[in-house]
Amino acid sequence: MQELLNVENVLKVYPNGVVANKDVNLKLMTNEIHALIGENGAGKSTLMKILFGMERPDSGTITLNGEAVTIENSKKAIDLGIGMVHQHFMLVESLTIAENIVLGDEPTRGKLFLDEKEMLSLAREYNEKYQFNIDITKKVQDVSVGVKQKTEILKALVRGAKILILDEPTAVLTPQETTELFQQLKMLKKQGHTIVFISHKLNEIIELCDRVTIMRHGRTVVSKNICDTSVEDISRNMVGRDVVLKIEKKPMERGDVCLSARNLVAINDIGKRVVDHVSLDVYAGQILGVAGVEGNGQSELSDILSGMTTMQEGSFTVNGKEPENYTPKAIRDCGLSIISEDRLKTGTAPHMSIVDNMFTNRIESFTKKGNIILDRHKMNHHAQKLVKEFEIVTDSINRSILMLSGGNMQKVVAARELLNESKVIIANQPTRGIDAGASELLRRKIIELRDQGKAIILISADLNEILELSDSVAVMYSGKLNAYFEDTKTLTEEELGYYMLGVKTQQNHGGKNYAES
Repeated sequence: MQELLNVENVLKVYPNGVVANKDVNLKLMTNEIHALIGENGAGKSTLMKILFGMERPDSGTITLNGEAVTIENSKKAIDLGIGMVHQHFMLVESLTIAENIVLGDEPTRGKLFLDEKEMLSLAREYNEKYQFNIDITKKVQDVSVGVKQKTEILKALVRGAKILILDEPTAVLTPQETTELFQQLKMLKKQGHTIVFISHKLNEIIELCDRVTIMRHGRTVVSKNICDTSVEDISRNMVGRDVVLKIEKKPMERGDVCLSARNLVAINDIGKRVVDHVSLDVYAGQILGVAGVEGNGQSELSDILSGMTTMQEGSFTVNGKEPENYTPKAIRDCGLSIISEDRLKTGTAPHMSIVDNMFTNRIESFTKKGNIILDRHKMNHHAQKLVKEFEIVTDSINRSILMLSGGNMQKVVAARELLNESKVIIANQPTRGIDAGASELLRRKIIELRDQGKAIILISADLNEILELSDSVAVMYSGKLNAYFEDTKTLTEEELGYYMLGVKTQQNHGGKNYAES
């Protein structure tokens, strides 16, 4: 392997004084899969934005094929052969796969009209060349998450990417889809491509990658061959301490039903049943895991139970009470809290401070003089305790929450939602996109709350997390509960994957009336 790209002593300081990258070094070789990992806030995203022209470094050098380059913008990055697939796909759902592949660089006839024949020919050529085997004529809105990801990769390859940056590419894939992706990435490597693989799933890094670079506190701390390291060694270098990679949980006897839902139905804007007659019970002292490929109704189920989406049919109770009109406030008043799937859109007030975001759900606890004036001293005191307990990295609780990394922002949301009097908690993707240290902390907190008798619904795309934390597991497919497992002791990720893909369907759902259609 020859050196392809070399980043030396890169420094990036944002206008607010945050040093995102300092003395960062990264060397990419030809024909390799190179893992880039680090805690949230370690500087990975900033470094990748620099390589893809979305940010400019304040100092340092970047050389490509031995020549110094300046990457002013994303167009320049693409011209240099650098492509990036973001964790949240940049696709137009109403267009076909072929149209998305050429979007922004469409072949034309007479400079005005789309050359549809040439577009299809180009998309088909790359689809066959890289053996992606997808139907390029389908609309993006009609395909699986795995196919959407392949579309994003083809978009980059059509534009000539030799270096492909993948940000958390397996976050929403089933084990079967992950295996297929790995086969295709290895094929790309053989065909002369270099891949930067950003992930918090350390086992996947060991399985797939050739080398790894670890970042901590804005710096690169070590680069080494995968054959010379281990999951434990990587996590230690990443966090700066030993990390508990498996959370132990003791047997727990269930209490009473805390949440009971019957025949929930939600219909989306185009008339599709995204939640289709779902019924479930969650008990005190139980973690009910809900697994499913993204887009099969888990998010909408969470939105119904938290009052963010109106259901067309069905009913549910929280702690034996039916919330009035099923509004978010009425549901919270019945004793339900939620860690939102989208921490920016629905989990935080982005332009408020960290301390204000911590107590938006119980502001009345921090008022004085007739519930008019906020007791700022009391709020700050409690916020500092939560910052310490949840290991939130910040120099001031009065900073805007937007100044935090994704992982630290998630800890703020978790601190607010987990540590109150609610008996029912929905944890929707609680550790998505966060590092091993933060994930360990949040998983431990969830187990502690279960041991205290809370009823918890855990919705997660991480099947290892589902199996590790859950007492029972329900699987959603096409808006319905496709399977229910009372016990998870013998359940495997592969078995779950078959039910998530709809390859398998339980007829009696473990003997319980958990799905009615």
